[in-house]
Amino acid sequence: MGMTRRTFLMELARSKGFRVESELSDSVTHIVAENNSYLEVLDWLRGQAVGDSSRFELLDISWLTACMEAGRPVDSEMKYRLMEQADRYPTLNTPESEVPLFTASKVSQYSCQRKTTLNNCNKKFTDAFEIMAENYEFKENEVFCLEFLRAASVLKCLPFPVTRMKDIQGLPCMGDQVRDVIEEIIEDGESSRAKDVLNDERYKSFKQFTSVFGVGVKTSEKWFRMGLRTLEEVKADKTLKLSKMQRAGFLYYEDLVSFVSKAEADAVSLIVKNTVCTFLPDALVTITGGFRRGKKIGHDIDFLITNPGPREDDELLHKVVDLWKKQGLLLYCDIIESTFVKEQIPSREVDAMDHFQKCFAILKLYTPSIDNSSYNTSKKCDMAEVKDWKAIRVDLVITPFEQYAYALLGWTGSRQFGRDLRRYATHERKMMLDNHALYDKRKLFMLHQVVVGTVPESKYSYAENSMLEEYFRK
Repeated sequence: MGMTRRTFLMELARSKGFRVESELSDSVTHIVAENNSYLEVLDWLRGQAVGDSSRFELLDISWLTACMEAGRPVDSEMKYRLMEQADRYPTLNTPESEVPLFTASKVSQYSCQRKTTLNNCNKKFTDAFEIMAENYEFKENEVFCLEFLRAASVLKCLPFPVTRMKDIQGLPCMGDQVRDVIEEIIEDGESSRAKDVLNDERYKSFKQFTSVFGVGVKTSEKWFRMGLRTLEEVKADKTLKLSKMQRAGFLYYEDLVSFVSKAEADAVSLIVKNTVCTFLPDALVTITGGFRRGKKIGHDIDFLITNPGPREDDELLHKVVDLWKKQGLLLYCDIIESTFVKEQIPSREVDAMDHFQKCFAILKLYTPSIDNSSYNTSKKCDMAEVKDWKAIRVDLVITPFEQYAYALLGWTGSRQFGRDLRRYATHERKMMLDNHALYDKRKLFMLHQVVVGTVPESKYSYAENSMLEEYFRK
């Protein structure tokens, strides 16, 4: 607590007959803290050369205010004790080698400087944050959207579930809006703000519209202003002119909105690798996105393609697409040609798109043969018309080998990780980073010639480049 508040509370307690010491001494029996965790108080005691904390009652400031209200010392119940979560934290007698490494004040504001596993201990909070963030994204309010996304990212890195407001003290990205939502969920088990968003007509319409491949916020806004509220109304409006991508999105809608499993991703990966290597045997084809981060499900599958050898093929994507057409596997594709300019300085925008050649495609993935016995023949189902394939969204990205490490980092994600990595480079290292290169603004030096070491795809691979490691070493 601040010096002014500390002095005020000490004088107030003394005026009510309590003995309050300004310094730690042998006569002290109770230690009161505000906005400090049990671990932080132990750290402070260690600094005071205290070897045993058991002789002290470590209490929250609420105990002192309760005492002053009662006019006498009240029992130091569990609700007042900082020891309430002692099973999570060590005592002063715990060897330093066994002290947990987690300290709120040491959690970085940058997700690229935090260790985050797929085990989210605070899903009830992060789910609410992501609903709020999505609603602000639909409203094109970037500031509030990022506020909730960053808060969600922070809570996902915590190795324990948040059960009280003290658990988030000292954490970055915990603004007033975020704290209000957390407090309400702790007290009521749910967020009324998130529930209101889920019941909001505009949010529900935008949620439906943007679930269609090729439909973004701008198109959703246009349709909503036209009075359209559901996908059925959109499909029934014959005056709308849909793009080729949007028509494909509606045509294969049920498949595209369903989750893609790891098994399906592996099957598509085999198709992509076999096709690419038909034309470029030495090509390196790497699955990226959530599947590379270890997730078991996703909505689409991204692949990064490069050639470590001297030979490049500018027509590779076109050859791949043509072969898939002949094989009857291609349902839709849109090839975006490269716009990269050599020696171009990385973009200053944290959300800027890269300039690689890309193909946004929908592939037909055949499923195992269907067991006819599982169908009720009394329904006169025409088995010849039973769909034995699933439409899968696939993105292919072609990158020059010397830019592969940066592209792999960017396309692996997550989106928030990429944002924070570029912010960290800019604000902490005075550098500019994108999916193409790293630029040192102080040395006016472009770092893009890298050597890449690969490991099995079930694990991450990293750029084996001492300069890159030095720049981003924490």
